[in-house]
Amino acid sequence: MTDGTPTGERARERENEGVNEVDGVVDRTDEHLEHRRERLAAVLDEGGFDAVWFGRPNSFAWLTGGSNVVDRDADVGVAAAGYTRADGFVVVTNNIEAERLAAEEVPEDFDVTSVPWYESSLAAAVADATGGTGAADFDVPGFETLDASRLRRPLAQSDIERYRTLGRDVADALERVARELHADDTEHEVAAGLRVSLATRGIEAPVVLVGGSERAQRYRHYTPTRSELGDYALLSVTAERGGLYASATRTVAFEGAPEWLTERHGKAMRVEATALGATLRAADSGETAGDVFDEIVAAYDAVGEPGEWRKHHQGGAAGFAGREWIATPEGDESVETPLAYAYNPTVRGAKSEDTVLLTDDGAEVLTRTGEWPTRTVASCGDGGFEIERHTVRSLGGE
Repeated sequence: MTDGTPTGERARERENEGVNEVDGVVDRTDEHLEHRRERLAAVLDEGGFDAVWFGRPNSFAWLTGGSNVVDRDADVGVAAAGYTRADGFVVVTNNIEAERLAAEEVPEDFDVTSVPWYESSLAAAVADATGGTGAADFDVPGFETLDASRLRRPLAQSDIERYRTLGRDVADALERVARELHADDTEHEVAAGLRVSLATRGIEAPVVLVGGSERAQRYRHYTPTRSELGDYALLSVTAERGGLYASATRTVAFEGAPEWLTERHGKAMRVEATALGATLRAADSGETAGDVFDEIVAAYDAVGEPGEWRKHHQGGAAGFAGREWIATPEGDESVETPLAYAYNPTVRGAKSEDTVLLTDDGAEVLTRTGEWPTRTVASCGDGGFEIERHTVRSLGGE
């Protein structure tokens, strides 16, 4: 791979990579690429652009199915993936990364070119590779800003298949740790176990929260400390693989757990069910995220917890970000299907959260294994929506 030239024998040896199109990171299916091609061709036409580019990791993954991340603290990765009128799918990077990206991260349909790492920034390389007007999801001088989140919604069928696998793996990793907890475990120890459990499945964990009984009642974001769990614990993760994000929370109770825990958890489940039912109706009727939020507020009133919604955000749409948007009182974001949603209502030390796929056919909980206790929960009001929710799991005197 030389400066500005496509890869020579790029990815012809990829049959030895051992990456499954559904279970692995890179999606190489024709369906995936055709979906992206159609969506991006429309963007070029609508905006009058010659090229659109994605350098932020989640959007790079949305387009390619692979990763451009080396430094996880960086907002922009080491490569940009684009779609141009002249060349179709392209990736621009530096000479350090080009061979690896071509062999391991991007489909062979992408033309990977490189520039010397010491001669050009990624933004400059993208500008040089664009024959005309362009838009990007990161700062490129002279380019328009691209709203990548809008492009990523709704999900394609290839996204959904990978999402199902991710959801099961996240739930399995979370529940395996949760089932082995003891009251004298520290939050730090549990958080470390969650990160390892996720990592063994090839899953990154940008958010890992562990709250023992004292801190889960005091804080809505219970970042782990050396405190012991105590009477009960909340474990919450937002996890990512292949650009897709899944969030889930599990609650465990030890001997002596407060009597109110199950009741408050039940209230949180009802608010969550209400949010999901309202989202389905909003998608069908063309309403907005703000309309869903109004029903969430009404649900808190209905379960006897008025104003509780003010103490934590309620979640919203998920996909190629932990939240593509968060429901707010004046939110004007469109509500769509098929798309994943992760609502996370809290009620005074209790929380209910999962990632749920909503389609024209209804709701499917993605973050589930079938090995955690559940019960059917009905939404508040007249919606008539019901869904299986994960309940508090008692670990007795363990």
